[in-house]
Order: sequence, then structure tokens, then C-alpha cells
Amino acid sequence: MAASELYTKSARVWIPDAEEVWKSAELTKDYKNDDASLQLLLEDGANIEYKLDKKIKNLPYLRNPDILVGENDLTALSYLHEPAVLHNLKVRFIDSKLIYTYCGIVLVAINPYETLPIYGTDIINAYSGQNMGDMDPHIFAVAEEAYKQMARDERNQSIIVSGESGAGKTVSAKYAMRYFATVSGSASEANVEEKVLASNPIMEAIGNAKTTRNDNSSRFGKYIEIGFDSRYRIIGANMRTYLLEKSRVVFQADEERNYHIFYQLCASSHLPEFKALRLSSANDFLYTRQGRSPVIDGVDDTKELCTTRNAFTLLGINESYQMGLFQVLAAILHLGNVEIKDKDSDSSLIPPNNRHLTAFCELVGVTYQDMAQWLCHRKLKTATETYIKPLPRLQATNARDALSKHIYAKLFNWIVEHVNKALITNVKQHSFIGVLDIYGFETFEINSFEQFCINYANEKLQQQFNMHVFKLEQEEYMKEQIPWTLIDFYDNQPCINLIEAKMGILDLLDEECKMPKGSDDSWAQKLYNTHLKTCSLFEKPRMSNRAFIIQHFADKVEYQCEGFLEKNKDTVNEEQINVLKASKKFDLLVELFQDELKATSPTGQVPGTGGRTRLSIKPGKSRETSSKEHKKTVGCQFRNSLQMLMETLNATTPHYVRCIKPNDFKLAFSFDPKRAVQQLRACGVLETIRISAAGFPSRWTYQEFFSRYRVLMKQKDVLPDKKLTCRNVLEKLVQDKDKYQFGKTKIFFRAGQVAYLEKLRADKLRVACIRIQKTIRCWLARKKYLRMRSAAITIQRFTRGYQARCLAKFLRRTQAATIIQKYQRMVVERKRYRQKQAAALAMQTILRAYLARQKYKALLREHKAVIIQKRIRGWLARCWYKRCLHSIVYLQCCIRRMKARRELKKLKIEARSVEHFKKLNKGMENKIMQLQRKVDDQHKENRVISEKLIGLETSYGAESERLRGELNRLRGVEEDAKNKANQVTSLLEELERLKRELTVTQQEKKTIEDWAQTYRDEMEKMVSELKDQNGLLKKDKDDLNRLIQEQSQQMTEKMARAITQETQQLVTDLNEERSRYQNLLTEHLRLEEKYDDLKEEIALSSNVSKPGHRRTDSTHSSNESEYTYNSEYTELEEGSRASEDVTRGIDTSLTLKLQKRLTELEQEKQSLRDELENKEEQFQRARARDDAEFKKARGAELEYESLKRQELESENKKLKHDLAEMRRSLLGDAATAAGAPGSPAYNVLLDQLNASCEELEVRKEEVLILRSQLVSQKEAMHHKDEKETMTEPSIFVEDVSKLKDADELKQAYIGLKDTNRLLEHQLQTQRRGYDNEVEALRGELQNVKEENNRQQQLLAQNLQLPPEARIEASLQHEITRLTNENLELMAEDPTASREARVIILRRMVDLMEQLEKQDRTIRKLKKQLKVYSKRIGEMGAGQTEGQTSPGQMVEEPIHPVNIPRREKDFQGMLEYKKEDELKLVKNLILELKPRGVAVNLIPGLPAYILFMCLRHADYVNDDQKVRTLLTSTINSIKKILKKRGDDFETVSFWLANTCRFLHCLKQYSGDEAFMKHNTTRQNEHSLSNFDLAEYRQVISDLAIQIYQQLIKCMENILQPMIVSGMLEHETIQGVSGVKPTGLRKRTSSIADEGTYTLDSILRQLSTFHSIMCQHGTDPELIKQVVKQQFYIIGAVTLNNLLLRKDMCSWSKGMQIRYNVSQLEEWLRDKGLMTCGAKETLEPLIQAAQLLQVKKKTDEDAEAICSMCHALTTAQIVKVLNLYTPVNEFEERVSVAFIRTIQTRLRDRCESPQLLMDTKMIYPVTFPFNPSSLALETIQIPSSLNLGFLTRV
Repeated sequence: MAASELYTKSARVWIPDAEEVWKSAELTKDYKNDDASLQLLLEDGANIEYKLDKKIKNLPYLRNPDILVGENDLTALSYLHEPAVLHNLKVRFIDSKLIYTYCGIVLVAINPYETLPIYGTDIINAYSGQNMGDMDPHIFAVAEEAYKQMARDERNQSIIVSGESGAGKTVSAKYAMRYFATVSGSASEANVEEKVLASNPIMEAIGNAKTTRNDNSSRFGKYIEIGFDSRYRIIGANMRTYLLEKSRVVFQADEERNYHIFYQLCASSHLPEFKALRLSSANDFLYTRQGRSPVIDGVDDTKELCTTRNAFTLLGINESYQMGLFQVLAAILHLGNVEIKDKDSDSSLIPPNNRHLTAFCELVGVTYQDMAQWLCHRKLKTATETYIKPLPRLQATNARDALSKHIYAKLFNWIVEHVNKALITNVKQHSFIGVLDIYGFETFEINSFEQFCINYANEKLQQQFNMHVFKLEQEEYMKEQIPWTLIDFYDNQPCINLIEAKMGILDLLDEECKMPKGSDDSWAQKLYNTHLKTCSLFEKPRMSNRAFIIQHFADKVEYQCEGFLEKNKDTVNEEQINVLKASKKFDLLVELFQDELKATSPTGQVPGTGGRTRLSIKPGKSRETSSKEHKKTVGCQFRNSLQMLMETLNATTPHYVRCIKPNDFKLAFSFDPKRAVQQLRACGVLETIRISAAGFPSRWTYQEFFSRYRVLMKQKDVLPDKKLTCRNVLEKLVQDKDKYQFGKTKIFFRAGQVAYLEKLRADKLRVACIRIQKTIRCWLARKKYLRMRSAAITIQRFTRGYQARCLAKFLRRTQAATIIQKYQRMVVERKRYRQKQAAALAMQTILRAYLARQKYKALLREHKAVIIQKRIRGWLARCWYKRCLHSIVYLQCCIRRMKARRELKKLKIEARSVEHFKKLNKGMENKIMQLQRKVDDQHKENRVISEKLIGLETSYGAESERLRGELNRLRGVEEDAKNKANQVTSLLEELERLKRELTVTQQEKKTIEDWAQTYRDEMEKMVSELKDQNGLLKKDKDDLNRLIQEQSQQMTEKMARAITQETQQLVTDLNEERSRYQNLLTEHLRLEEKYDDLKEEIALSSNVSKPGHRRTDSTHSSNESEYTYNSEYTELEEGSRASEDVTRGIDTSLTLKLQKRLTELEQEKQSLRDELENKEEQFQRARARDDAEFKKARGAELEYESLKRQELESENKKLKHDLAEMRRSLLGDAATAAGAPGSPAYNVLLDQLNASCEELEVRKEEVLILRSQLVSQKEAMHHKDEKETMTEPSIFVEDVSKLKDADELKQAYIGLKDTNRLLEHQLQTQRRGYDNEVEALRGELQNVKEENNRQQQLLAQNLQLPPEARIEASLQHEITRLTNENLELMAEDPTASREARVIILRRMVDLMEQLEKQDRTIRKLKKQLKVYSKRIGEMGAGQTEGQTSPGQMVEEPIHPVNIPRREKDFQGMLEYKKEDELKLVKNLILELKPRGVAVNLIPGLPAYILFMCLRHADYVNDDQKVRTLLTSTINSIKKILKKRGDDFETVSFWLANTCRFLHCLKQYSGDEAFMKHNTTRQNEHSLSNFDLAEYRQVISDLAIQIYQQLIKCMENILQPMIVSGMLEHETIQGVSGVKPTGLRKRTSSIADEGTYTLDSILRQLSTFHSIMCQHGTDPELIKQVVKQQFYIIGAVTLNNLLLRKDMCSWSKGMQIRYNVSQLEEWLRDKGLMTCGAKETLEPLIQAAQLLQVKKKTDEDAEAICSMCHALTTAQIVKVLNLYTPVNEFEERVSVAFIRTIQTRLRDRCESPQLLMDTKMIYPVTFPFNPSSLALETIQIPSSLNLGFLTRV
């Protein structure tokens, strides 16, 4: 196919990307062969140009169709390349939350970093027995495939789990081992599978640690061989370890931890048993604090230590050894804290009394001095002398760390050895499955010896993997007879030779280690000289002379040579080891180092000085060597152990699990494409893809190809031969014949051909869809046009008619409107004129009044303004004067103050200056005197001036007085003016007052009018309110009446609901108790079967068999018969004797455990049975509590019984009298022919017989009349109670309706409540009294019934006995009665008892004498009776009937004659002899064929026969016979079920017969509850002597066990059909499309089985139903069986749907819904729609609907949440995640929609379990079903060989 055909417009391709590795793009233009680039459109909308290399034409990878994205198997992809693989894994991991994917034979597991609910027991059961390709990828599928191939091919298996740290290798290996332990079980009771699983926590504690990549990283590799016996049950295991990283003991990087066990010990240091270890916090020790991360989130180290110790105990390592291990670990921690100091530059020392060294020495039992000496010194040996050399501090510290690592490595190996001892078994191993948990390819920035060993191991594993893949491909081609062409694949043998061949890297390393002065540099030079020019895989770095590069299969890795020699030597100071060996107090330490002198199984360890160093190995055995060569180098040991591992793997069938780490940050469901691609390249997944892609990766069977691409064929191309059809069509579709090959059963395609065919198919379907859409749209458009045209015509017709009618109406209305308008306008104009006139007059009046008022107001305002102005101006003048006066005075004061201050200042200055000059010069005093004189003169002048001033003041005062008088005059004038103004003001005020009064008067008038109007309105409102209140009161009254009625009704309904709820709760509790009880029965049955199997195995193993027959004791209790198989048959007795002979060989602890468990189960079962009986008794009492006529009815019954007894006594006397008369008649004339027919004696006999019959009929009629009267009295009393109950509420309602007032209603209600309380109290009191009285009467009634039964039994026995025995029996009965009375009297009164005893003895003597006389008389009468009977016979032989004349008859005297006894009717009983019991059980149970009985005989015949035999044993009062018969029956049924428990017909037959036998025991028990539907004759057949209630419970338990066995048998038959018929088979042909399957359906996994269809299931269901109906199974029991059948079908189908991605599609949902409808139709045909079976299919129906509904919008999410109420949230999300389109037209479910669903369902309270419990069995009940068949009518066929039974 040309590239131009594939690289067309819209084709999608992958292009490289730096961030996402590969990015998707779409071609926007067709590609042509000469194009230099491609025009691409990215998903983000960007357009780019992709350059092509003209030489190689590097076209980008094509992208697979969307329909193939998300496939379970990567090989199912049409285009197999790296981007397709990466994208498929990403879609499954991110979108679908699926962590497992197949890649051919490899299971790719991506670590989700989240706990997923996919590893439970239900998931294990779902994968058990399934083919690998039938279910979704899972680690359990790989484990199941390994287990099946081991059993089928008789070949050992291996599961190789690899991946880098943090990828989940350990978890995958753990789950694989858990699967084997769960599925296979163990061959013994030693719980080997538990021990295998218990080794995990131990190895994780001592071998796992926290790293930056993983919180629980395995720091060693291990290979566990799980051994199986010939029946493929686990018998043991063996573990081999590789490359322990012991450098972690002494060094941890940041954010990492040491091994878990150290932190567990530190966290538990507070425990009392660990006080002696002197431990504390992990931060206190050097070896546990270096990583600075001592705690793991979510992990409790204390609890983890408890788990580890429990695992040690389970594996047989006792407490003393455990404490020894913990001592060694604590000693290592203390040793790490020993501080070594410099003594000088070449030596070091340990300070004395170092507490950590002291603790170390005490813990390991060595001396302080020796250890301190050899920690700082070293012994050197030469040929002649020995030297002790001191060590520098750095070397001493390294030696200390080397010792710690060595001790831990020894401890690790010791633990592994003892774990293997605990897992080993003495049973011969038939096969094994190995689980290899080993590290993946590693490359870091600095790679050393550890990475070299790891990558060397991965090279070997990759070579084995490539060869295996190549081999499988070759086998597949050869099997299909495809021409084989050699596939070129990468062979890494040159790389392996570079490492391990002669003169290889390891060889040169060992050689350099032997050199005295060998170094890393010299070794590097040797490598360069040897391999640099000869091997292309070996390179030298440009910038380094101490490193080398190897081209591995995954990548180039550069190794640093530094430390290679030291790590390969792995040296430790021998003197330190000798000190430890010399320990006298610590035996475990000596045991750890006891192999130091031996060369067997040495364990080399890598010391390491830091960084990511690891690795310690445990190689195989080697020969002993000398002390100098007692240990090989690490590289040599590792090469040998690796060689052993490869030999083991090559001898097994490998299964590969590749673990991928999605990101480096431990984020849940986060996918880093770079890291994923790196690991895919390293683990070989892409190599598998490349090998597959090199050949024919896509493979289809002819049927699958025909079904998928049928649309590409024409009708003429379809031939009867599907193979020829496919060949012809494919030759037309694909021209290049090299692109495909035809095999025997499959068609093989090259890569990309399936995508091309899918494109052709999609194009064909698209064209067909367009044509269908075109036609449909045309049809819809034409239909729409015709409907619119018809509607338009109709609308036009009606519109035109409407318009015409509207026009006529308009004309009529126009004329009428004109007339109306004329008159209206006239009225309006006249009214308008009048309004205008009135308005004008009113406006004029108002305006004129307004103008007058305004003028008056203006005048008044002017006058007031003049007055105000006058006053204001005067006030302002006064104010101005006052302000001026105040200002002048203030100004004067300020000026004077200023002058005074200046003067004062001058004086002060002068004073200071005078004093100064006085001090300076005393000669200035004269001058001062002169100045004093001047001052005096100045004072004089001042006084003159003062006098002048006083004169001026006087003149000013006179002027002031004059002005004051003038002012007073002016004030008087002003007062006069004021008075006149006041008069004007008073007049104005008077006017204003009058106006105000007028205004007030008007307001009062208006107020009165308003008040009157308001009062009128209020009165009207009050009247209306009163009317409303009256109406409301009436309404309230009606509401109260109705409320009272409703309350009474609600109370009645509430009581009814409460009773219903209580009943439902009781029923629910009863069902729960029944379910628990039946589960206990199942567990008990399982233990019984296990116990029997153990006995059989012991009997077979002992081969001790003694012939003979020994009968078991039959006197055991009825309860023991339920649980003990005490068979009466020889083979079981021989087995029991054989088991007794070898009892000593049984494990005592196991026997005690089983006995204890059995006792506990019996006790629990008995308690549950008692509780169930109590509940049933309470329920019966609750139902019978209202029977008020119980006492009267019982009294009437007692009267009837006494009356009947009196009648029988009278009849007895009469018969005796008649017998005496006949004897006298016979004695009177012995010679005559009195006994002949027609004779007087014969006539007397007939008359007496007829009279007896008539009297018997009369007595029967009287009894019936009495019974009918009693029944009518009961019914009358019952109807009377009901009538009173029904009439009381109506009377109450009538009384309430008579009450009119609300208060009366309230009082009546309160009174009613009080009355109810009183009545309720009285009722309870009466009920308690009644209950006590009933209990007392029940006790008396029981006593009377027992006495009555004894009397009836005695009477019946007496009637059946001959006359002479009757008297003796009656006397014996009388003696017994008198004895009982005597005993009672003795208990009451000893004195009276002695007197009574004397009287009784006398009476007994008289009775004995009378008895002897009667015996003599009876013997005499017997002889006479024989003589008379002989005479009568002789006379009757010579005469005929009618020969006697009437005269003779009259003349002969009439004498009474003897009456012979008639033959009794059949009583419905079967008699057998004791020795025939074994024959009865054998013929009726053990050797009976159900098919013959079901076809030819009545249903339940064996049950009827057994019950009739039981009736006879009860009739003769033989308790031992009853007990043995029931015990033998139960044990025989159990035996036949154990023998033929897989036959549905047998189990169904005995279930029906067991239930019928149980119903018979109930129907004829004499209990009134079970006798309601019996006939009178059936009531006469009731059991009379024994109460078999306990045995009824035992048989009910047996029926439950048979029912569970029936369900199990039915499930085994249906299980293979369900998945095929309900899911895989296409009931509707052509709806489901077949998708490519890839390599996941392996040939080795597919068995040749017939294909089951839905019709197969329906036929099987019909077979089950017809068998049960033929056997006469109860209809209710059939309904329960069908309900369980449908539950199993629904649960298995839904579970498989949830685990199969290929089944979750729209078309499959349609198939499922159709299949469910067919099942419902089957129920409808059988009349079983009401049995609840349809409801059990509801989860499956909702899952199918979920596949078909729309899944896009929020409305769709809401609809799904409301629809899927029977599905859990986990199931809904799982179905949505698994939903896969089959065609391109379907769309996937978006992640956002699934999150919306999860958000909406977050509040649901439900179980997180994903799968339904297919083992769940509904609790079964056996409703009583009486039989209408009369026992006396049953005939025993001769085919049953029961001729020894006698009908009674």
C-alpha cells in the first residue's frame, strides 16, 4: 500500500516533542511522493511544517483509529510503535483508571500510588478458572495462567516481576503469592499458605527501606518457589535472595531511611521486654538519623513490629530467638554510635567507658577490651611473623561500619534460612511456581559496582525474554503453517560476553583483586587495553581515565571505576569476627558466624561508602577451600548465583510482569511520558512490540474477520465456506499479498493493515449512514411539507370564514355605534357646560375672597414692620454705644498697662545699675544724693498736676448730671409712645383671638363630623368583623370536628402502621437469625465433611481394616443424631474402627481444635435455635392474645372428652351385657341349631348389631352437633368483639359532632385522653391477669390432655386386646394409677399416705383375687365358646338360607349368641421388624433411583412410607424404634447426598422428600396449628405417644443443608453457561461488532469447549424446574430456588461485565437487556413473576441501561444517579471507565463527566465493594404445606422391594 494512500488529508500522525515525547497532529494536505515536508495541524490549533529527509523519507508514525485506543492488549493495535504504546497506556491509566495492560505475553503494571479495591477475595474468585484473555488484564490473570499451565502441562512456572525502585514490584509479587494461597489452599492443616504470606512482613521489615522514590522499596532481589503436590495444593515454599544493599545499614541519603526493622525497634523501645536493649528514639543513633526522615506518613512502626513478631511466631521462630535477633539489631545501632578519636596521625583510640560500646559488648556477650582493641587495630601476617598495626581514625571508622554491615548480612541470611525451614515440607513436591522480584535496569549520574551487577543481571534476563518471545512467535507461525521468515531482533549476547566471558570485565576485575598492589586505575587501563579496540559495545569517556561506558540493551551507561576493587573484595577484619565468635553468653551470635570457616553457601556483601550502593548475594554451594581462600569475590559469587537463576528460569515456563513508575513524585494517577518511555525502553516492552511488528502482529480468526468486515462484502461474495469467503474478499481489498497470510485458523496481517481495513469499513459505514440520513431526511421533510400544506389550507378556510363573520358584525356594530355616539355626545356636552359654569362661579368667589385677605394681610404686615424697625434701630444704637464705651475703656486700660510696664522696667534697670555702680565705686553716693533731690522735685510737680486733674474731674461730674437729667426726660417721652403702641397691639391681639376662636369652632365642627363618619365606618367594620368572626368560628368548629375525626383516623392508622412495622421488624429479625443459623449449618456441614475426609485419609494411610460387624448403641439422644454419622452399615463401621485404630496418628492439637470448634458451633446453634423458638413462641402468643373464648372453648372440649369417655364406658358395659346374654342363650340349648342363619340366635345377633350401628351413628351426630355449637359460639364471640371495635369510633364521632363550642371540644378531648389512659391501664391490668390465668389454664389443660391421651391409648389398646387380656390391662392401669396417687399423697402428707397405702394394699389384694377368679372363668368360657362355635359350624354346613319355616322361628326361644370380630380397616401404618430396618433404609433411600420414582409413582412416596413406619412405632409406643428409624433415615440421606451430591436430580428428589417428611411430622403431630386443613380421618392418624418437635428441627436443618447442596449443584451447572450465554453470545445477530483482540487469547489458555447460548441457559432452567415439579417440591420452595438461580445469573454476569472492558459498549447493553427480557418471559411462562427473581436482576438491568444512556451533560449525570439506585458508586464509575466504543460513531465518556458522577454520588452510604457476592444464599424457609392424600389409600409398589412391610 502506497504512502500516498495512508498519508491523506485528515490523517493523524505522531511527531516527536521535547516535553511530551510524542505529540499528535493532523495532515491538512495530502502527501505526495515528491513532497519535502508535511503540512500539519496540532491539537492546540497551531499549523506547522514537518520537514522530511529526502534520502530516507522519515514519514511520521501514523496514529491508530480511536476505536483501537485503550485496548487491553497493545498487540491489538494496528500500528505498533512507541507513540502508539505510550498513548494507549496513558489513556488507560489516566482516563479509565486501569493500571494493567497486556503487551503480548507481558503484563505492564503502572503504579497508581493509591490503594485500589481490585485485590479482594471476590476479585480472586472472579479470575479463578478464567482464561487469560477473557478478563481484563490483572496480576491475578497472570497468576491464574501460571497455575493452569502448571496443572495442564505438568511443567514448572515462573513469574518474573521487574521494574525500577518504586514501580510496585514487591506489591505485584505479593498479590501473586496471595492468589496462589487463596486459590490452591494447602494440602495439610499446617496452614502453609498462611506461612508463605507471613514471610512477606518479615522480609519487608529486614529487607525494605524508604527511598526518595518509594516508601517501601525492596533493597534486595528474591526468588520464591511455591511448591505444590500432585493435587496442586500448596505444600511449602523456598526463598532465594540476591544482592542485599547492606551499605544502607551504615549510610542513608537525604529523605531516606535505614531498614524498617531498626525504626520499628526504636518506636517500641518503651515496651518492658525491650528495656534491656537500651534503645531510644531513632534520632539518637547515627545509623538511623542520617536521612533526616525517620517517619513515614501513614505508617505506625509500633504496629508494624507487632505484625513482624506475629509473623515470626507463625513461622516457628520462638520468643527467645526473636529477642536474640532484636539484641543483634540493637547492638548494630549501638556500634554505630561508638565514637573513634584520633590518637595521632596514624592511630586512633576509643575513650574508656564508652557507653555505646559497653552496651554493644553486653548485648553480644564479648569483652570491652577486646572489642575496643580490634576496632582500632589490625593484624598483619607474614610468612614468619605477625604484626599488629594501628589504624587511623578514618580506617577504623570504615572497619566499624564494615563490621556492622557484615553482622546485618549474617543476620539477614540467618532469617532467610529459618524462613525457608519453616516453609519446607516433608511431602514430595510435584511442581512449583517461582516468583522473581528483581530490580530493573538502572542508570544514575554516578554508577558504580552495584549498578554494574544490576544491569548485568538485566542483560541476562532480557536475553532470556527475547528468546522466549521469539520462540512463541515461531511456534505460532508453525502452528498456523505460515511461511517462516527469520525475524531480526536484538541479541545482547555480545554485551554478556563483554561482562562474563574469559578476559571479560569480571575476569579482569577478579584478576586485579588478586594483585598485591592492584588498584582501580590499573584495572581501568587493563579494560582500555583489552576491549577498547576489540569490542564496539565498550567505550572510553573523553574526559576521564577512571571510567568506562557499556552499550546495554536499554541505554549507554557510564561506570566510575572508583571503589570497584574494594567492593568486589568485600573485606572485613577477621579479628573482630573472632571476638564475636568467642561470645560465651550469646549463642545466636555464634550461630550466625558458625559458617565463617566453611565455604558452603558464602554470602558476599558490598560494603559501599555511600551513595546509592546496594547489593548482597546469596549464591549456591561451592566446594570447601582453605582459610585464605574461604570466600570468592562478589562478582564471581554473583555470576554463579545468576547462572543458577537462569538455569531455573529456563527450566520453567516464564510469565512476565513489567512494573512502570508513572512519575517521580508519588502522585496518584499522574503520568510523566518521559519517565514512562525511559522505563518501557529499559524493560523490554518496546522490544516485544518491535518483534511483533516485524512479522504479522494482527491476527484474526476467520469467523471474527467475517463478522467484523461483513459490511465490506457483497451478497454474491458470501459463500458457505467462511474461510474461502474471507480469502476472496481480502484479495480484492488488499492488492499486496505480502501484507497478509492465511493460516489454518487465523488470518495474519502486517502492521497497519487492520487500520486500513478499519478505514475502509468506516468509509463504507459513513456512506451508508449518509444515504440513510439523506433518505430519512427527505422523507421527514416531505412529511413535514405535506402536514404544513394541509394545515395551511385548513387555516386559510377557517380564517376566511372568520373574516367574513367579523365584517358583518363590524357593519352592524358601526350603525349602532353612530346612534349611540349622537346621544352620548349631546349628554357629554351639556354636562361639560354645566360643570364649567359652576366652576367659574366658584373660582370667582374664591379669588375675590383671596384678594381681600391678601390686601388685609399686607396692611397688617406693613404696620408690624414699622414697629419692628423702630425697636430694632433703638436696640442697635444702644448696642453700638455699649460696644464703643467698652472698647474705649479697654483701650485705656491696655495703654495704661503698657506704660506702667515700661516704667517698671526702667525702674528695675535703674535699680540694677545703681547697685552695680555702688559696688564698683563707692564715690558715686554724692551723685545719687543729687539725683534724690531731683526725684523729690519731680514728686512735687506730680502733686500739682494731680490737683489740677481733680478739678477737671469735678467739672466733668456736673456736666454728667446735666446730661443724665436730659436722658430721663427723653425716656419719659418714650414711655408714652410705648403705651400708645401697646393699645394698638392689644386691639390687634383681640382681633386675632376672635379669629382663632372662629377657626377652632370650625375645626370642632369638622372634627365632630369626621368622628361621626369614623364611628359609622367603625360600626360597619365591626359588624363585618363580627360576621367574619362568626364565620371563622363556624369554620374552626368544622375544622375541629374534622381534625378530631382525622386524629382518630390517624391514631388508628398509626397503630396499624406501628403494628405493621413491628411485624416487618420481627420478620426481618427472623430472616437475619435464619440466615445466620443457616450459615452456621453450612459451616457445620463443611466441618463434618472435612472431618470425614480426614477419617478416610487416615483409614487409607493406615491400611488397617478388620472384618466384622459391630452395631452402634441406639440409645443416644435425638440431638446427638443430628450431628453424628452413626451408620448401621458395615462399611461405615469398618471405617470407624479403622479410624479408631489410627487415632494416635492424628495431630492432637488439630483434633482438639476441631472438637473445640465443633462444640462452639453446637452451642451457638443450640442458642440460636432456642432464640428462634422463643421468637416464634412470642409471635404465636401475640397472634393468640386476643382469643377471649379460649377458656370456654377448652372447657367445652374437656366436657366433650369426658362425655366421650363416659359413652365409651357405657358402650363397654352394654357390650359386656350383650355378651353375657349370648352366653346364656348358647348354654340354654346346646343341641339345637341355634347358630344357623335364620335361627333365633342368629336374628338376635343381627338385631344387636343393627342397634349398635344405629347407636354409633347417633353418637356421631351428637358429637358433630356439639362441635358445631362450639364453633358457632366462638365465631359469635369473635364477631361481637369485632362489631364492638368497629362501632366504637363511629359512636365517638357522633358524640363529638354534637359538641358545638370550642371549649366543650377541648374539654371533651382532654376527657377522652384521660379516659383512654384509664382504659389502657385497666386493659393492661386485665391483660396481665388474663395472661397469668391463661398460663395456669394451659398448664392444667396440658395435664388434662396428657391424662386424656393416656386414657384414650389405654382404651384403644384394651379394645384391640382379647377379652381375657383386657381385664388384666385394666387392672394394671388401675394399679399404676393408685401408685401415682399414693406417691402424690406421700409428697403432700406422710401420715395420710401411710393410711392410704394400707387401704390401697387391701384393695390390690382384693383386685388380685378377683383377677384370678376372672382368669379361671375366662378359661372355662373359652373352652365352651370353642365347643359352641364348632357346633355352629357343623350345623351351618348342612343347612341353607331360608330353609327354616316361620312357625319354627316363632316357636323357638330366642337366646343371645357370641359376636365374632370383623376385620379392621387399614389405619395408614406400616409394620416392620427390628431386623428389617437396615433393609428398609437400603431399599428406600440408598438404592432408590429418583428418576423411576418421579415418573411412575406419586411424588413424595418415600417420605409417606417412612412416616407410616414411624406411625406404627409410635402406635406401639416403642421409643427405641422411633429413635433408630429417624436416626437411620437422617444418616442415610446424608450418605446418599455425600455420595451423589453433584447430581441435581438426586438432591432435588431428597429435598422434596425431606420437606414432605417434615410436613407429615407437622401435619400429624396433634398440634392444632398444623391440623386446620386435615380431614377427620387424617386427624385420627395423628401421633399419639411421642412429641417429635426436636426431630422436626433436626430434619429442618437437614432440609436446609440439602437446599444449600442443591444451590451449589445448580451453581456448578449454570456457572459455565452464564458468561457465554449472557455476555459473549450474540443473541441479536449483527448488533455487536468484533474488535481486534491481539495476542491476549493464548492458544494454551483456550480449551475446546462448546459455546453456550441464552437458549442453553433457558433450557437448563426449564430442566431444573421440571425436575423439581416432578419430584413434588413445594411451590414456595421452587420460587426460592428460582430466585437464587436468577441472583447467581445476575451477579456473575455483572461481575464479569465489571472486569471486562471489551463488554462495556452500547451494543452489548442492548444484548444484555434483550437477554434479561427473555429471562423475564421465562418467568412469566412458568408463573413465577411474583417470586422476587426479577428484582435480583435489577443491578444487571441498570448496568445495561447505563451502557446505553447518553453520557455528556449534567442532566445526563442526574438521570444516571436517579436511575442506577441498585448499583454502588464504585460499580457505576467502573462501568463508565470501562465504556469502550465499538464503532467510530460512538463517543467515549469524558473524565469530567465521571468526576461529576462521583461528586453527585459522594453522599451515598453504601459498601465500597465492587463485585457482587456470588456465594450469597438467601435464607430458605419451608412454609407448612399439608397433604390432602389419605395415608390409608397409599399402595406400596412391588418395584421398591418392600414386601417385608405389613399394612396395619
